Amino acid sequence: MVAVLATAAMIGCSNDINFAQQYNPLIDGQQKEDPAKPDEPTGGEYREQYRPQVHFTPAKNWMNDPNGLVYAEGTWHLFYQYNPQGNVWGNMSWGHATSTDLMHWQEQSVALTRDALGAVFSGSCVIDKNNTAGFGANAMVALYTSAGETGDVAGKQQQSLAYSTDGGKNFERFSGNPVIKNDDDNLRDPKVFWHEESQQWVMALAKGWKMGVEFYGSKDLKSWSHLSTFFVSLTGRSSLQWECPDLMRIGDKWVLLVSVNPGGPILGSGMMYFTGQFDGKEFKADSREYPLWLDYGMDCYAGVTWSNAGDRHIMIGWMNNWSYAGDVPCSPWRSAFTLPRELKLVEYDGQPLLAQTVVSEIDKVAGQWQTAGSSFDMKDAYQLRIKLNLDKNSTITLSNANGEKYVMEVNATRRTIAAHRTSQTGKTSFNGSFSVPSTTAPLNTDGSSVTLLLYVDQSSVELLTENGSMSMTNLVFPTSIYNQLTVEGADSECQVRELKRVW
Repeated sequence: MVAVLATAAMIGCSNDINFAQQYNPLIDGQQKEDPAKPDEPTGGEYREQYRPQVHFTPAKNWMNDPNGLVYAEGTWHLFYQYNPQGNVWGNMSWGHATSTDLMHWQEQSVALTRDALGAVFSGSCVIDKNNTAGFGANAMVALYTSAGETGDVAGKQQQSLAYSTDGGKNFERFSGNPVIKNDDDNLRDPKVFWHEESQQWVMALAKGWKMGVEFYGSKDLKSWSHLSTFFVSLTGRSSLQWECPDLMRIGDKWVLLVSVNPGGPILGSGMMYFTGQFDGKEFKADSREYPLWLDYGMDCYAGVTWSNAGDRHIMIGWMNNWSYAGDVPCSPWRSAFTLPRELKLVEYDGQPLLAQTVVSEIDKVAGQWQTAGSSFDMKDAYQLRIKLNLDKNSTITLSNANGEKYVMEVNATRRTIAAHRTSQTGKTSFNGSFSVPSTTAPLNTDGSSVTLLLYVDQSSVELLTENGSMSMTNLVFPTSIYNQLTVEGADSECQVRELKRVW
């Protein structure tokens, strides 16, 4: 595993990519304009080329980080970074969608747009069951970063609060904003949870280019005190942004998610995690070599989990990469989210490993399993299950009638899998960083075989081991969905099932 990470680090460090656009308030001049009243979401067939059929996308316009994920009264709320006025980054607001099954999403009106303190960057929502903030029992409280743009707040990333007493339909801003003041542009993306042992709310805040995570505590969600600072030097990654933290307890361990760029496992954006302990004040990571990657593909970023979901730790991520996010050939929308995934800790090689599997709710849109021959009639989206012996190297190829193909190679000796996204995959010319020779991941298995699950949509392939020990998420843009399969090398058993479109 260490050898794989070292190779990825060398590839990533060889690319000098400018990520300033992520937080540039003047992209296309849009950020300076006052946003008009957000349009009501429109219907439509959602049949445009490359439009995902089982992944969430907004009907139109730009989307990036998932925000404010919260479960309340049978409804999954999905807020997200959104531009109500265009298909490029800018006018950062909170879009909103809801679901009762994590598969079918209904887009709602835009929840929050910028105010005098600035644009509305990433954050989180909690349900204040005990009315600690005084807004009413079970109020939905949003904590987010106000990204100052002009005047006295220019360049300041401060933390603000808004609350809803009607189930997330309408939010009112707290009159005492910002609840955490800051004179810098490197403090953002608050993720908040209730810590029972210390009887306080705890907030994790990313330090951006200054790297690390700051922890704050509060009894009422409005007055916050600094608790501690967490930082671990990352092997081969001395300069990068830390973003979108999420701290959670899983069993007897604590897990801290952090998104970083430009420092992913290959290049551009990526998600790493730490395991350790949290005592209500400090998070102390286990003594091991970091970073540990949550996903080894190019396109899983800014993932965070739903709050108020009981013992389930369900994450969704932005399926894109800041290396080329503004150029992917999608219109009138831009960007999709991963399928929701459930996080669990397992043990591998004597260490805790954060595993992820697509939520069981996927079965609600899935057909019956059938044997997968060399071709199959799947027009919208589908799932493959490939059980593969590990006694020899193998090659798995997804392709279509136009000769486009997505090739994955399994190295049985090294216990790795590499996916190749090149000009043979489909459209890549929109950005020079999109075509990569390979993305390589450890299988994290000692068995004599491995079972791979592939979730294939119109413009993405999510590859996971059946037990979640490895994940690799990559965008692809073939002219039509891959509907042919070949497996060469070791003996294999292949099954396929249809995933019914969710629109």
